Formats: sequence, C-alpha cells, structure tokens
Amino acid sequence: MTRIKTFITLTLLGGLAVVLPIAIFILLFQWLFGQVSELVAPAVHWLESHSRVKDTFARLLVIVLILGGCFAIGLLVKTGTGRWLHRHMDHWLGRLAPGYSTIRELVVQFIGGTGDSVLSGPVARVRILGADNPLSVTAIVTSRHENGDFTVYVPTAPVPTSGFVYHVSADCVEILPQVTVEAAMKSVIACGAGSNLLLKPGRESGV
Repeated sequence: MTRIKTFITLTLLGGLAVVLPIAIFILLFQWLFGQVSELVAPAVHWLESHSRVKDTFARLLVIVLILGGCFAIGLLVKTGTGRWLHRHMDHWLGRLAPGYSTIRELVVQFIGGTGDSVLSGPVARVRILGADNPLSVTAIVTSRHENGDFTVYVPTAPVPTSGFVYHVSADCVEILPQVTVEAAMKSVIACGAGSNLLLKPGRESGV
C-alpha cells in the first residue's frame, strides 16, 4: 500500500512539475495582454472605427505599431539631433514632472540603457560580514571606488529587482568573470537552485 501511495504521489508531483509552469506562463501572458490591452484601448477603438480591423488583431496591430514607434525613437536618439532633443526633453521633464528623474534612473539602471547599469556586471561572490566570515552572497558590482572598495547590489530571491546595497572592502569581493549577469539572475529567481554549477571554478559563462 505504501509503495502504491508513493508511486501515485511522485507521479502526480511529476505531472504538476510539467503542467504548472505552462499554466502559470499562460496566466501571466493573459494578465499582461489584458493590461496592455487596457492601455492601448483608445488607439484600438480608433483603429476599429477607421478600418476593417477588429478585436484581437486590432490590439496586436496597435502593439506592433507602438513597438515600431519605440524602435524608430531608438534610431532617432542615436543621431546628433535626436540626442540633443532627448537631452533637452529630459531636462524640462525633470524640472516640470516630480519623480520623472527617479523613474528614468531606475529604468536605465535595470534595462542597461547606459554602460553604468546594474546589468553590466560584473558578478561577484561577496562576504558581506567580513573576509574572515564564511557567509557569502551572490552580488553584482555596481561601483569601484578610488580607495579600492566596492559597492555591490545583492538581489533578493525570487524577485531580483529588489535587494540591498553594500559597501565592502576589496578583500571581501571575489569577482566571477565566468558568470554572466543573466546566469546570476536566473539563479536568484530559482532561489539558489543551480548555484553549485554557477560557482564551479572554470565554468563557462551562461546557463
């Protein structure tokens, strides 16, 4: 009886391990699509009233047009004129819209809009309680100081966009050049699962 119960339990858990990620992904996609649909609803209504495009296809078309617009703006800001316009727009929005500068800095830091972003790395293993303490954390180096100290960002699991900032001496930091930021973030999201491979000496970057 015990063997049958164990077989049923393990089989059920195995099935859940396959089905749950797919179900959660579908639910998240539906939620995200619903949120985006609400945001673009005015444009969708306008498109439906001025063309034969209807319902879901109209929403998708509007989203594609918005992404295309973002791409075009990205091309524009690569030009001298575009950079000038962007710089002046940022200046005036920063003065007229409270909180805009803070939001912009957060976005730039996490999507890597500049070379000084969080996602530019490098990844490090940091002993936040001192070099002689065996406790260590996975961190991303965000700044190096003239005296040799480091400032590091330690993401929290399973949501790496929140975390802690530590200022530590150089002897507490072990840079891991073989580990990419993407690989480190994936380990954090998985609550440390796979860290044995992530921190393995000589491991190639990536997961």
